[in-house]
Amino acid sequence: MRSVQTLVAAALLLLPAYDVASAAEPKQGGILRIYHRDSPGGASIHEGATFSINAPFMPVFNNLVMFDQSKAQNSADTLVPDLAESWAWSSDNKKLTFKLKQGVKWHDGKPFTSADVKCTFDMVMGKSEQKFRQNPRKSWYNEVNDVTTNGDFEASFNLKRPQPALLSLLASGYTPVYPCHVSPGDMRTKPTGTGPFKFVEFKANESIKLTKNTDYFKKGLPHLDGIEFTIITNRSTAILGFVAGKFDVTFPTHITIPLLKDVKSQSPNAVCVVEPTNVSTNIIVNSSSPPFDNVDVRRAMALALDRKAFISILFEGQGDIGGTMLPAPGGLWAMPKEMLEQIPGYGPDINANREGAKKLMQKAGYGPDKHLAVKVATRNIGEYRDPAVILIDQLKSIYIDAELDVVDTAQWFPKVARKDYMLGLNLTGNAVDDPDQSFYENYSCGSERNYTNYCNKEIEKLFDQQSQETDVAKRKKMVWDIDKKLQEDVARPIIFHARAGTCWQPYVKGVTIMVNSSYNGYRYEDVWMDK
Repeated sequence: MRSVQTLVAAALLLLPAYDVASAAEPKQGGILRIYHRDSPGGASIHEGATFSINAPFMPVFNNLVMFDQSKAQNSADTLVPDLAESWAWSSDNKKLTFKLKQGVKWHDGKPFTSADVKCTFDMVMGKSEQKFRQNPRKSWYNEVNDVTTNGDFEASFNLKRPQPALLSLLASGYTPVYPCHVSPGDMRTKPTGTGPFKFVEFKANESIKLTKNTDYFKKGLPHLDGIEFTIITNRSTAILGFVAGKFDVTFPTHITIPLLKDVKSQSPNAVCVVEPTNVSTNIIVNSSSPPFDNVDVRRAMALALDRKAFISILFEGQGDIGGTMLPAPGGLWAMPKEMLEQIPGYGPDINANREGAKKLMQKAGYGPDKHLAVKVATRNIGEYRDPAVILIDQLKSIYIDAELDVVDTAQWFPKVARKDYMLGLNLTGNAVDDPDQSFYENYSCGSERNYTNYCNKEIEKLFDQQSQETDVAKRKKMVWDIDKKLQEDVARPIIFHARAGTCWQPYVKGVTIMVNSSYNGYRYEDVWMDK
């Protein structure tokens, strides 16, 4: 790992962010102050679809396993124990058994047992009487028949077929274990976990407060006395607060490249890094309703995109063009550039692409004298609004007159999940850099996060084939072919993959910004302050 003390051109783009000073003996105490970009709809991670929930509430919980919080690139090689002390696959790779740690307590003092593991995943799989209000990751566990227990400290996932990615899915910040004795409704407002920090309060549009769990099962952790998130929706205002010393850490991957320069000029001692986020900016279309049930209109829209213009305007060139999977080197599953450029709309001749788009629009009945009027729905935060404005401008070139329709964070996921929109500018985060998460969650028939109603049974068979493949090299080639087909089908046109900045004060130690997921690095149990 390299120490990053100043923002030095491209050196920050892809290198893992790690502060070598954190190797010193950690100091105990202090309240870590972080600004939060918006007010999440609730505290229940299993019901959320944004890392606006993970960032403040992941410290409340534990997983069976997790990605090593000190390693920037998540992979199967960086998995470490959490609530499980060990795990093993059966000889046929269809049963994954966890030996659980003993003596772990929920924040209310009740003991953690294997029953909690079963309760959690029965709810996620939709098999329990208690139900989540929203269940965006149910599709992750389609291949799990059931979860069984053997005494209080052993739990097994019994699969229909091999699925090597299951361990990585279980390590996501989206996969905490919940307590059996607390209802899903209570978890939305007063979450109970086993994690390093206990929930104190959540005041919508104001703040979220956590306090140290003095009975945490990992001895000596956490180092901090607590964490306080102040909700500030205006990014410039929030960053001014950081520069003024009101906050110790910015909201992760929230700072644009132009704003990052301002931070460094006003706060030269701040530690700042720029990393890929594994969050793609994309277009979602309600393909089950006119006019976007017409494939020609969808393809025209994809052909009209000038992806480099988005990256130039928003990131001063520091972004990546790719398909569904995060581009290399941050991403582990990216299709080769030469393969990507074969996809219609990804070629370098933007004018030719748009001429082709105009012909498709005319075929659909539109043209210079008959424009298509639509609303572009998007979430009411800068990361969504800014590219939506550029999209609207680019669509004018192919006879589409679009109007911006902004939606509050608490309403965004429910709105798109019920398909209450025509056209949307969306950000899709891959919580785990693995095709099983991305493909099944966003493109499988019936998934809650398949916002576009895309359903191709033949491609879904390919999802299953790659999922079972244990040879990584073979699986990669299968993944590339699937990703190419998804782009050609205009399933969810990917505009770009973002890179973004995070800053913290120089006395904050133990911070690692993940380079291939914005969802998994917020346990904060190892973070401390040298003051």
